[in-house]
Amino acid sequence: MDSLIIDSLLKDLKNADEKVRERATKKLWRIWFQQKGTYGLEMIERSQQLLDSGKIGEAKALLAKLIRQQPDFAEAWNRRAFLYYSLGDYQNSLADCQMVLRLIPVHFGALHGMGLCYAAMGQYAEAIKAFHRALEIQPYSLANQKLILECNLRLSN
Repeated sequence: MDSLIIDSLLKDLKNADEKVRERATKKLWRIWFQQKGTYGLEMIERSQQLLDSGKIGEAKALLAKLIRQQPDFAEAWNRRAFLYYSLGDYQNSLADCQMVLRLIPVHFGALHGMGLCYAAMGQYAEAIKAFHRALEIQPYSLANQKLILECNLRLSN
């Protein structure tokens, strides 16, 4: 991944112009999904099709295979984290999010996912930390701002 392009896109995430931020967000996702070329992208798309059709076990096996083949493919880890989260397996989802962040420390999707996992487990202080880390990268994210407020409300009860 070209660090100059990534740095420029990360800077654009902080731009006051919403269109600039949206374009940067889409480009970063595209870079992350296409990190391993056509094969990696096709495998991720296939896993999503399996997940959408209720074939969760097959989707999980496909992502596990992709991770074994390409352990430095952050988006494969991220997709599996999403799958685990959707199954309520928050510990495994967190572990995969942490792996994504080892590979791509600015992966705001993984930070958001970590926050969601912590919130689902009732660990609101940890969730707030994760959402704040995501906001450092994507300061205009209304979703993360809202989730921080919700977690703070739960902490105050």
